[in-house]
Amino acid sequence: MKTRYEGLFIFPETLDDAQLDQSIDAVKVELEKLNGTLDSSTRLGKRPFARPLRKKKGGIYVVIVFRLAGTQIDAFKHRLKLVTNVFRTQILQKDEAVVAQEA
Repeated sequence: MKTRYEGLFIFPETLDDAQLDQSIDAVKVELEKLNGTLDSSTRLGKRPFARPLRKKKGGIYVVIVFRLAGTQIDAFKHRLKLVTNVFRTQILQKDEAVVAQEA
């Protein structure tokens, strides 16, 4: 069974739109190699860091919601290290929305 995850991906702020699209596609390819599916991606835009990280002052934030088997999440995190334009990631398990039923 595939679990739903929400990942916050930070890309270098020097990327233009075409390069950012290629980087998001590279993340999608790595996800598909592990039989995962991409549900949605939302660009949050450029944001400054609270303090410089690796001599960078900011990055482009993208939230990606995806489904992946729980046993594959560690392999996915490892594969993300191979994608050169991913600056930093944070992946959280996303709860399914609970729909209230009327009695």
